[in-house]
Amino acid sequence: MARVTKKQKEARAKVDKNKLYSLEEASALLKEITYTKFDASVDIAVRLGVDPRKANQMVRGVVSLPHGTGKDMKVLALVTPDKEQEAKDAGADYVGLDEYLEKIKNGWTDVDVIVTMPAIMGKLGPLGRVLGPRGLMPNPKTGTVTMDVAKAVAEVKAGKIDFRVDKTGIVHAPIGKASFSADKLLDNANELLTTLIKMKPVAAKGVYVKSIFLSSTMSPSISIDTKIG
Repeated sequence: MARVTKKQKEARAKVDKNKLYSLEEASALLKEITYTKFDASVDIAVRLGVDPRKANQMVRGVVSLPHGTGKDMKVLALVTPDKEQEAKDAGADYVGLDEYLEKIKNGWTDVDVIVTMPAIMGKLGPLGRVLGPRGLMPNPKTGTVTMDVAKAVAEVKAGKIDFRVDKTGIVHAPIGKASFSADKLLDNANELLTTLIKMKPVAAKGVYVKSIFLSSTMSPSISIDTKIG
């Protein structure tokens, strides 16, 4: 059994497991219970009352966080030569086509997001086994398959994230870093939750938002009151 450190004990003692915190309270408390020496990531986990196995209950979308994620997102733009310069100017970390398709085929996936054009999606199909499990396959619904490559790259760099409900009905998403102020974490969390609520599938019955937890890397999780918005 892993030994609980003094800092872990102190952090756990500050969280009342029997309390449902407001987002505002949780955002402030998270700052107190994050003890890592590095700038920890802050994540939110939302359990939804949906059955992801049914297409009409799948929840997937994008949200632009007001204050970004705090992470420098690595973007690969798979584009034709005439679009390369605009992708570079927009901040894409890697730009090209055939050479990167070959690298991906050989297992390279050292990026966070891939942006491409409709005409190129046919070439990406055979790479689904590599990209799919890592959540890297571009999708028109998330704005990563578009002719406006520059806009797509710029939005990702500015804090636009892609989220989807997993097979257990939970949406996991990064909403910032521990170095963010409590107000910035609150703004980002509210933006994501508001977006999720608007996306409630018509076919979903009963309670839609079942539970919400906020945590940072290695911190205890904080249970959030689901009566929000």
